[in-house]
Amino acid sequence: MKDIILLLVLQLVYVPMLALRTISMVKKLTLLTAVFGFLESIIYVFGLAIVLTGEQSLVQMLVYALGFSLGLIVGIHIENKIAIGYTSILVNIKEMNHKLISTVRESGFGVTVFQGEGKDSPRYRLDILTKRSRENELLQLIEEYEPNAFILSYEPTRFKGGFMEIMMKKQNRKRLDRNDAEVLHESDEEASWLQKEKEKIVQEVRELRNSDQSILP
Repeated sequence: MKDIILLLVLQLVYVPMLALRTISMVKKLTLLTAVFGFLESIIYVFGLAIVLTGEQSLVQMLVYALGFSLGLIVGIHIENKIAIGYTSILVNIKEMNHKLISTVRESGFGVTVFQGEGKDSPRYRLDILTKRSRENELLQLIEEYEPNAFILSYEPTRFKGGFMEIMMKKQNRKRLDRNDAEVLHESDEEASWLQKEKEKIVQEVRELRNSDQSILP
């Protein structure tokens, strides 16, 4: 019974690692792929050892398969929570909605507007690139202002230039400025500490000099 529970737990850990490793590999995240692959192989060896060294009963095989299927569900849920990568949203609307466009831009999303010719009337398409972690926030904004809009989303594997790259550069610049400010603050604190220590030493020297002069006839 203990082996069966351990086998189920190992599968619930192993399969999410497998799913995350596959997703990281598709997204070309080399370091994460290597880390998840390392953990996956260790857990796989432990689980395989339990199956091969045990009685190999039907119950163990069923638990192994059950743990695999549940692990896939857990892995997908974890990946959705982490939300790695970006999503490109295409919004097709009947009329130009300036309120929607301005609200989306004020919320920090980049929007490009195109006009096309539909079957019965002109159509407008909004191209929006966002982080996957903010995808639901963007969809809620669109639903609020254009509940009947046609929405298509896909994950870009690579992008260059544009609003998103500018925002990423600004974020990196802010992060570097923040780190520089912290280093300067630490150096200022260190300099003030050294100044205080210097003043203490000077004061002690003065006191010693005064005491020597008072002792001398």
